[in-house]
Amino acid sequence: MHKMKVQTKYYNLLKSGKKIIELRLFDEKRQQIKIGDEIVFSNLSDTNDSFIAQVINLYRAESFDKLCQIITPAQAGFTSKEELITVLQEFYTPDSQQKYGVLGIEIQKI
Repeated sequence: MHKMKVQTKYYNLLKSGKKIIELRLFDEKRQQIKIGDEIVFSNLSDTNDSFIAQVINLYRAESFDKLCQIITPAQAGFTSKEELITVLQEFYTPDSQQKYGVLGIEIQKI
């Protein structure tokens, strides 16, 4: 089972079902995720607050900009492509996106 910590705002969107795709770099840890796997999502501010979800689809792309051609920003909890890219660049540099690529993890709460 995989584990991911998520900032409160995005955690609450995931938990409520308003956000169905979690976005990450396609680094070594995320390369292990397969469709059908389970992920324990924890609130970064309160790790006792968690839920389990199943991976129902995976979306790979070279960058978050290109990923927006495959998914909608709303699926990932954002109002626009510009907001999605701006926020994710705070976490993942263009160099790291180029090195690893990016991943959209579509989930369904269990």
